[in-house]
Amino acid sequence: MPWALIAAACLGSFAASSSGTTRAPFLIEMSTDLGVSMPLVANLVSLTATAWGITSALGGWLSDRIGRWPLLIGAPLVLAASLVLQAVSSNFIVLATWAVVGGGACGTFMGVMFAEVAAHVEDRQRGRALGWAMSGQSLTLVIGVPMAAAVGALIGWRGWLVCLGAIAAASSLALLATVPRARGGSTGLRRRSERRRLSPRIWGLLATGIAERICYGLAVVYFATFLQVTYQFSLAALAIPLAAVAIGNVVGTILGGQLADRLYDRLLTYSVFMVLSGFAALALFLWHPHPTVSIGLGFLYVLTDALGRPSLMANYAAVPEQVRGTVMGYSGASASIGWIGAAALGAVIVSLGGFDGFGPLSLALALLGTAIALWCRRIAI
Repeated sequence: MPWALIAAACLGSFAASSSGTTRAPFLIEMSTDLGVSMPLVANLVSLTATAWGITSALGGWLSDRIGRWPLLIGAPLVLAASLVLQAVSSNFIVLATWAVVGGGACGTFMGVMFAEVAAHVEDRQRGRALGWAMSGQSLTLVIGVPMAAAVGALIGWRGWLVCLGAIAAASSLALLATVPRARGGSTGLRRRSERRRLSPRIWGLLATGIAERICYGLAVVYFATFLQVTYQFSLAALAIPLAAVAIGNVVGTILGGQLADRLYDRLLTYSVFMVLSGFAALALFLWHPHPTVSIGLGFLYVLTDALGRPSLMANYAAVPEQVRGTVMGYSGASASIGWIGAAALGAVIVSLGGFDGFGPLSLALALLGTAIALWCRRIAI
């Protein structure tokens, strides 16, 4: 295992994921500070996810032509600058503009990073390698969101963004020390792989990824606000319950990587855990008799979702090396569509009747994504 590269990738993915996810504890505070509604602030996720999706596809394609090194080093630096500029923004329009720039940098980075990690291991190790690389995203919930809540209680949401910018800059330096300079693959091999890259199986995997990210995003984007509205949690009080719930994401990602390499049928593994996560979401948002129950169900939800995600990512990576960046870029674009859907659908559901509608929608999407994944099992990649 290329542990130094994986560690640098984890730090970069932590910074990229935290740039959007750690806004969750500050939705109410940011809306008051900027003089806009809370759903509008929540929909910053849609803006950044749009930029993320576009640049993910373009960045993956570009990495297969010029190499991954310049994108992996440059994108975190752009993200760092955008976070500092968001922190000093005087109004919502300016902040949203720099948030879009940051989202574009994240999109450029993430798919290319996964492709780089996958290139350094054999297929039988990819589930574990990608699981460890994805743990940077999981640590956003375990460390990032609780840390944001704790630090934000002391220096505000603006101060937290400056701290996060420093982390993004540090990730660029770490990648500079671990990523070898190499150019993209042969054009001839890319052309011979084009039809395989765009096969119905690939499109099906991207579609089930959209469904999974909507379900995940509904919980991640709105869970802190759900606790605040349902149980009147203060900002400072969110740190401990969010950390407890997020541990499920880290544990699930690491164990899910192990399962992806040890179980023969990765798509069946993914499908089982997706169904389980859908039922966990149904219980989470429809049944909330006590904070402890909701925290436990949140833990169960992110655990089951994370157990299946490495199996899906390993399937994305099972393409020729010369086009892996492009396909992983497409996976980032599909994930962004899911985040956009989660933020938009969540805002509509909250405005119409609170959080109860999240559960049935999550279950329906989980079952739809499972059906698509099972269909993909019968098609060659």
